[in-house]
Amino acid sequence: MIGREGELRRLVRLASSREPAVAIVAGEPGIGKTRLVQELLATVPADTVVLVGQAEPGSLSRPYEVLLDAIDGRPVDGDQLAAVTDARRSPVERLHAGLDLLAGLIGEAPAVIVFEDLHWADSESAALFERIADQRGPRLLIGTYRPDEVTHRQPAAALLARMERRHAVTHVRLDRFTAAQTAAFLAAATGAPAPLRAVAALHHRTGGNPFFLEELLRALPGHDLERLVDEPLPWSLADVLRRQVDDLGPAVHRVVEAAAVLGQSIPFDLLADVTGTGEDELIAALRELVTRGVLVETGEDEFAFRHALLREAIGAQMLGRQRRRLHEAALDVLLRSGGSDPAMVAHHAQGAGRYDDLVAAARRGTALYLSIGSAYQALQLAETGLGEAPDDGELLAGAARAAWLGGLLDDALRYGRRWRDLATTATDRAESLYLLIRLAWESRLYDEMRPLTAEIETLIAQLPPGADQARAMTAIAQSTYLRDDLDAAVLWSDRALALAAEFDLPDVRLAALLEKGSALSERPLDSAAGHEILSGLVDEAEKAGEWVLAARALNTLVQGVPPTSPTDYAEILERMRVDAERAGFESMSVAAYYQGRARLAMRAGDLRAAIAALEEGRDLDLHYRRRGRWADFHGVFLAGLYLEAGELDRVGPVIADLAALPNNPPNTISGLVFHLACRRGDRTGAEAALDDLVADLAQLTWRSGEQAHDLVSAALELGLPVSRLDEIAADLLDAEVWDAYRTLVEAQVAEAHGRHAEALEGYLSIVEAHILSPPRRGTVRIGAARCLLAAGRVEEATAQVEAAAGLLADWGGWRVAQLAQIRTRLGLTDAPPAVTGPAALTPREREVAVLISDGLTNTELARRLYISPKTAAVHVSNILRKLGIASRTEVGDIIGRG
Repeated sequence: MIGREGELRRLVRLASSREPAVAIVAGEPGIGKTRLVQELLATVPADTVVLVGQAEPGSLSRPYEVLLDAIDGRPVDGDQLAAVTDARRSPVERLHAGLDLLAGLIGEAPAVIVFEDLHWADSESAALFERIADQRGPRLLIGTYRPDEVTHRQPAAALLARMERRHAVTHVRLDRFTAAQTAAFLAAATGAPAPLRAVAALHHRTGGNPFFLEELLRALPGHDLERLVDEPLPWSLADVLRRQVDDLGPAVHRVVEAAAVLGQSIPFDLLADVTGTGEDELIAALRELVTRGVLVETGEDEFAFRHALLREAIGAQMLGRQRRRLHEAALDVLLRSGGSDPAMVAHHAQGAGRYDDLVAAARRGTALYLSIGSAYQALQLAETGLGEAPDDGELLAGAARAAWLGGLLDDALRYGRRWRDLATTATDRAESLYLLIRLAWESRLYDEMRPLTAEIETLIAQLPPGADQARAMTAIAQSTYLRDDLDAAVLWSDRALALAAEFDLPDVRLAALLEKGSALSERPLDSAAGHEILSGLVDEAEKAGEWVLAARALNTLVQGVPPTSPTDYAEILERMRVDAERAGFESMSVAAYYQGRARLAMRAGDLRAAIAALEEGRDLDLHYRRRGRWADFHGVFLAGLYLEAGELDRVGPVIADLAALPNNPPNTISGLVFHLACRRGDRTGAEAALDDLVADLAQLTWRSGEQAHDLVSAALELGLPVSRLDEIAADLLDAEVWDAYRTLVEAQVAEAHGRHAEALEGYLSIVEAHILSPPRRGTVRIGAARCLLAAGRVEEATAQVEAAAGLLADWGGWRVAQLAQIRTRLGLTDAPPAVTGPAALTPREREVAVLISDGLTNTELARRLYISPKTAAVHVSNILRKLGIASRTEVGDIIGRG
């Protein structure tokens, strides 16, 4: 291990620490990543469970490819293995089955789990790697990858970014040998000091790459380095590698060439079928190849090349016709088997030049991967097919949908537009327009939505009556809903529903009900009816496997006013996440989910938990933010919570991130800059930002009651003149802000004017307004207390303050500061008697406390409750603080007494 002693020691320490650890090993091909891992594994105790999985290069990889490779040949639970490979199960179920399978193999023993070549890993394997990193126990998780081969299109890109933010990762970057290390390597290999001229020649030719050095040494008879002084080195590494097989007999040569075409992992039976070699003859050939170090036996009846570069070198020397014949033989074997992976079929069809088979496999595989929620795999396979059939409408449709579900909006738009432009039927064109409308909205290309919708309207008359017309009407309903034309959305939904009833179209009926329910939920007088429609269609959509529809319906429900029970809200949120993951719908399974977790924490009055949820969601959703989905899905929300908490230094970087991104709503930056300036007491900056905010608001057709309350509250704290306050309120409110937020803002302004009776009436009318979160209701009661105190009604003011204290118990920032001020004015200088014991816990905290008393760790809590370990830790901290204890082992006794 010349030049790698330090890296090896670091990994050995991690493996021997008996604590969970994660290491990421990076380096170019041939730099020694696999060798380093092998040397580590040779040092671990005999009772250590070692699992090594290899991602496949150049193929799409079946879901959980790396896990299946790691457990190949091991005794595992058949039901769990079936659950991992069952495409009918949701991604969440399969993920947890994979974790359970690993837990069954490892138990309480120390373990080293290795995912080789993460840059080639499928998205499911990448997700599993991340979840393994969350597990507790004496285990070391290692991932290796080539940095130059990771692009934003690969699941590994997002995985590596998230791992960096969520875990204490040990990074091991392997560099090329220096000249001195090259000399040490040659001395170790030959048993004698290396001549300087030979060191210089080899170091120059190989660049210090250990694998290249090793292979060049293999080409030197007797490792005679002196001959390098007088004889030229081989022209290339490929020449060196090919020399290892030049003297093989014809039969063995035929086998190794077929193996090079078949891929990194080579099943015995497939190799026998492709080469037409008998079992005994093939065994003899493989034995010779293993003895020479060309192949290694990786499992039961399975072989692989010692290094991918060796396979590439052997394949490169073959004639094109020779490679095509081998690909064709492999393709015929796969097609005869009937149930082969369409990605593998497409790979060999491409190599065989049988493009009809390639396109057919790509179509079949794209549909299959979309049906099981593997959006990345679907996109890659669709693009493989489009490479040979760029005008294929079915593949363009699949690529557009897969890119949309995976959050790659630029690609989705490109494929969707080409699908539309090449559509040969009105039906196909209408379907492409349906998706393009959604993509335009998500990409904030609002100007494109109206002409796209108008085109669908003109197509309706050309479409055959029935499903096609009904689908087009549903598309128009969605477009009008997204553009806030709610009456039109309901009208078009009803038209689609009428056709669905007439022609018995259950899938169209569900889609139309989704648009109608969503539109009604936005209308104040019809919101209850809209929620009822959405709640009813979720069960039907799930039974029909319409996971996107189910997830969208649930998302609309959680975006509205949360139900009275936090438990009900949490269940809806988790259900949305599961359905979104079934569909591979990344934006809802990540971004919308964590925003929901933050809202749930706000309803519980827990500011720290809300911030933790958003921070985690923003980390997980980082690659979508860079792609421009909603600019920054969490940034505005998170900045608002930082302002709530008084963490002003953390607001500026978020604003800077937002300002660097396109497509923010006009009032986003100016509103946050104004708010921050007010909280910092910067009157000059606030006045300048307010001018910008007013100009930006003039470009908008909608207003936010929440923003109005937050900014008016900030202006009050800064002490802006009441005349300026009136202007701000008028600009921030319009006729559409009809609920308790308008009443709250108007009461705040009235109080600022000294109209205490008017303000008190407003405050008291909304003290129980459910649309307001507990912290905002706390502010309402504080405002009422100030007005009551101004009227000399001290006892009533005190009652309002005590009620506000309960609402703000787990909050912080300026609202709690206002509470302290009014308490001082009332002479309540001592801290209020806090509610302690189990009664102080929220329903969610009581649920967590029961699980703590059962002995669950934070990671186990996270798995049981479908939350992150970070959020679980916040809950545990709150519980210990409220119960007045220092150890989680005491929780069980207190909960039992409670």
